[in-house]
Amino acid sequence: MPTYVILATWTEQGIKNVKDTVKRYEAVKRMAAPMGVDIKEIYYTMGPSDALILAEAADDAAVSRVSLAAGMQGNVRTLTMRAFRKDEMAALVGGLP
Repeated sequence: MPTYVILATWTEQGIKNVKDTVKRYEAVKRMAAPMGVDIKEIYYTMGPSDALILAEAADDAAVSRVSLAAGMQGNVRTLTMRAFRKDEMAALVGGLP
């Protein structure tokens, strides 16, 4: 399954309710599973993003649905990026001239 990196930034509502952030993560993880997304890990970060989430999904649409559903709750804004493992990158560049 493709891998995704999701950067999450708390909204004003999200920071007001920051004590619930771990509970919110667990709820999103449970919501994501039936949507075809396996959230592997979360790292809470310092800097421009408040969290980095690693996920695997069947396709871009599945991970987009989860990101949108999480955003609808009003606590985070997300930036989702497709990540390529070393073997996937080797296959991509293998066909270059």
